[in-house]
Amino acid sequence: MDITHKLLAIQLELKAPKKQRNSFGNYNYRSAEDILEAIKPYAGKHGVLFKITEEIRTLNNYVYIQSIAACIDLDSQQSIESVGYSIIDFEAKGMQMPQRTGAASSYAKKYALGNLLLLDDTKDSDATNTHNKKPKTVAKQKPKTKEELTPANPNWKKVQAYLHDGGDIKKVLEKYMIQDNNLTLLISK
Repeated sequence: MDITHKLLAIQLELKAPKKQRNSFGNYNYRSAEDILEAIKPYAGKHGVLFKITEEIRTLNNYVYIQSIAACIDLDSQQSIESVGYSIIDFEAKGMQMPQRTGAASSYAKKYALGNLLLLDDTKDSDATNTHNKKPKTVAKQKPKTKEELTPANPNWKKVQAYLHDGGDIKKVLEKYMIQDNNLTLLISK
């Protein structure tokens, strides 16, 4: 069985429940550690190794963690990877610098693993958390579909130039849908 079939089998079998509870936001979530604990039995069963590598990077005055989760076939040494990113919040109150970096690392790992293992069964708690604020009433609008940005898109070079000249990656991500591999290409130039 090749690496894609092994990873598919793990994706289909894996259950990674949201065991953690945020009492402030009143929601359940799963941590990177929960995911890692859940995949250990499947790694042995299917003859694969999961490995995470991280790197601290900067882009336009943002310092972020890039986390790469890899599933490596022990027989063929072939691998499949997925990337997760998280900006380090240097203004986070009540945290020491190592805690800020650790929090960003944990988020980046969680998203890299979630992407690799297709753990997107429900909306992320960060997206639905209101932090006890009443939701604003908004007129219903048709959801806006973002244009996908790929190297084949005529705007690719414009966006690269914009970022190279100090443009804000957040604004790019608000406007375009960008796959992880293309985002890596875009910000590595």
